[in-house]
Amino acid sequence: MRVNLSTFCEIHTPIYVLEEERLRRNLSLIKSVAERADVEIILAFKAYALWKTFPIFREYIHSTTASSLSEAKLAFEKFGSPAHTFSPAYTDYEIDEIARCSSHLSFNSLSQYERYHERARLVNPEIKYGLRVNPEYSEVETLLYNPCAPGTRFGVSADKLPETLPSDIEGFHCHCHCESGADVFERTLAHIEEKFAKWFPQLKWINFGGGHLMTRKDYDVLHLINILKGFHARYPHLKVILEPGSAFGWQTGPLVTQVVDVVEDKGIKTAIINASFTCHMPDCLEMPYMPAVRNAETLEVEDPMKAPEGEHIYRIGGNSCLSGDFMGYWKFDHELEIGENVIFEDMLHYTTVKTNTFNGITHPAIGIVNLDGNLEILREFGYEDYRDRMD
Repeated sequence: MRVNLSTFCEIHTPIYVLEEERLRRNLSLIKSVAERADVEIILAFKAYALWKTFPIFREYIHSTTASSLSEAKLAFEKFGSPAHTFSPAYTDYEIDEIARCSSHLSFNSLSQYERYHERARLVNPEIKYGLRVNPEYSEVETLLYNPCAPGTRFGVSADKLPETLPSDIEGFHCHCHCESGADVFERTLAHIEEKFAKWFPQLKWINFGGGHLMTRKDYDVLHLINILKGFHARYPHLKVILEPGSAFGWQTGPLVTQVVDVVEDKGIKTAIINASFTCHMPDCLEMPYMPAVRNAETLEVEDPMKAPEGEHIYRIGGNSCLSGDFMGYWKFDHELEIGENVIFEDMLHYTTVKTNTFNGITHPAIGIVNLDGNLEILREFGYEDYRDRMD
């Protein structure tokens, strides 16, 4: 079925729509950065894991990063190459299979290294070991996403590292960013080098983690490339790895929903849709942030319990029983009607991997608009998906 990419008027049930043209645009830019800066850029599954699209990714990149056994298996079985794996804590009952599915294994602590490094190598003699380090610096303002906040459970600070690293630790893994710019990376890198450069001669690679949002329109790509070239000039023996997630899926497609009712209380109009913020757009409530709605103006208000004055202003409510499953306000140019589409922009990265079946709300389908303009359904969800999680 061919669809109108502006209105999606052919669609009448909830669906995440990935647009192949937009995805390839991101992939082309990321590949260009990797080649020009002489680094490896890999896909972080925690932000994007639609495995039926992996054949497209394999045209541009060659590896992925995992943070769990399931993600490592997805890399090995569906992407077709072993994962760069990091976990806050590996377990006795998963470490063997994780090692089997991984090319790189980064430990969160020296105690985890001591516990598992010999065992993992018995499973995979070729595996490369790294250690996550904490530079004690991050400009991520939302505490929920700040990996270097005081009391963090992530990484080893410089004062806790031995002068000589274990002989099979080949790399450092350092993650400090969240949808950040090149200027933030530049400032963060200064702290990383100040804290850890004395160990660099003992290493073969360094992974600067994710959060490098190089596909955002205002991102200074050339500055990122120059930063990475400068790092190479200072430490030519170190292979550099970046593992963004959002950058791959950024602005690659919306969540298309429909209005199923409009209710009003105390002057507040709420358009109820056949999807849910808490189930299908959880970051909106967690972060929180107001998603862009196509053909609507996002309104900022001081008192969320008092609707702004004007016509065609709506709060949007999800279809779950959670009282707080709503956001607002948006101003439309017309009165909303039952059945019309409400299109939430940029809902592929993170959103699709964080959805849930709370309340048994029907999960939106997932589709891709191929280069020929036709919509292909990748996955539909039903009662069985809810039932089978409850066994």
